[in-house]
Amino acid sequence: MNVQNPTVMAPPAPKGLAGMQLPMSMMRDILLKTMFRMNLNKVSELSLVVCLPIPVVQELVDLARSQLLLEATGTMSASASNEMGYQLTDAGKARALDALAQSEYFGAMPVPLEVYREQMQRQSIRNIQVSRDRLTSAMGHLILPDSLLDHLGPAVGAGRSILMYGPPGNGKSSISNGIRDALGDKIYVPRAIEYSGQVITVYDPIVHSSAEDDRDDPNSLRRTSGRYDTRYVKCERPTVITGGELTLSMLDLVYNSTARTYQAPLQLKSSGGIFIVDDLGRQAEPPQALINRWIVPLEENKDILSLQSGEKFEVPFDTLVIFSTNFHPNKIFDKAALRRIFYKIKIDGPDQADFLKIFAMVARKRRMPLDEATLIHLLNNRYPEIGNAYANYQPLFLIDQMIAICEFEGIPYQMTPKLVDRAWENMFVKQEDIAH
Repeated sequence: MNVQNPTVMAPPAPKGLAGMQLPMSMMRDILLKTMFRMNLNKVSELSLVVCLPIPVVQELVDLARSQLLLEATGTMSASASNEMGYQLTDAGKARALDALAQSEYFGAMPVPLEVYREQMQRQSIRNIQVSRDRLTSAMGHLILPDSLLDHLGPAVGAGRSILMYGPPGNGKSSISNGIRDALGDKIYVPRAIEYSGQVITVYDPIVHSSAEDDRDDPNSLRRTSGRYDTRYVKCERPTVITGGELTLSMLDLVYNSTARTYQAPLQLKSSGGIFIVDDLGRQAEPPQALINRWIVPLEENKDILSLQSGEKFEVPFDTLVIFSTNFHPNKIFDKAALRRIFYKIKIDGPDQADFLKIFAMVARKRRMPLDEATLIHLLNNRYPEIGNAYANYQPLFLIDQMIAICEFEGIPYQMTPKLVDRAWENMFVKQEDIAH
């Protein structure tokens, strides 16, 4: 039976300034900076940009007016909605410039860290239930032994760390992507969060796939106002994939000294989703150092970040971390590190039967007709040369090689012992001494 996950509870829209849990001066300054930078003068326009309901923005405007930082200009046009217009006073412009000198951030009002923490509890990846049917469906494009799903299913359902290891070319990356597809539901990602008066941007269009079809519709304000807090973006559960380029510095806050704002590290951007460390052992940092950095997050579900001032603070660590490596775990980790990775799953190459299934599936997708004599030649004459070490990547490699040869020779797609031998020569490099 396929267990359906309950819909994630949306963050409620703020009712008024008093409930925002942000410094009043900070909210006022963001409003002034936004008006100054974007030349906005209507509450409805500001509401869309600062991502607050119209009544809350009106409260902010009234506050700024009471401090003589804004002034009303009257209705902008008789043919328009007769909405009141506002503009910065000289004092307001001076305050906006002073605030921009302290931080260039403007636009969407940030979410206080404590409020964000509450939302993460509502949409924790550990709330997800993944059934065998659901995982199998997400992995439908892969030929996997049932025993692998026996180990993978509980690991994904627990939402804890997973180490996948084994020889290269057997689908560890594809399995990681399949796990991502199995999650299936939506969460709410804050555009920015606030801690100790500092703004940390979180939403990243490169990482986060927005699920809001009406997000750019100017009429969406009427439809979405009050439905949920639009300081968040409704997204697919995020997936961050890193490989050999991963460094320890990528796991720290990124400070922009020009804008004087922070950008969330990769693991915070992946909150509620998956963080995949592919090709572990190929990074400049040793694997042991990466695990040491994540000991506290993996055990206590919280991460510790540092501001430029040196002040440290806790953020939720709600991420399914998947490590993928071609090295044996005992060669890259000590026992203490391995103990902190909750699931260790070996991904082996296929047996001969599964290899043939993969070969047939790839051939069908590539419109390459199967030839029994060629397959017998491949299994009896070529694979014994490498100890019958089958790998998931090999059918695609060999078939694409044969397709390239056929296209070059100007002949229909076909599979022959001669063509497969030519393809085989490109799959491995002969061990030999090269004269210099």
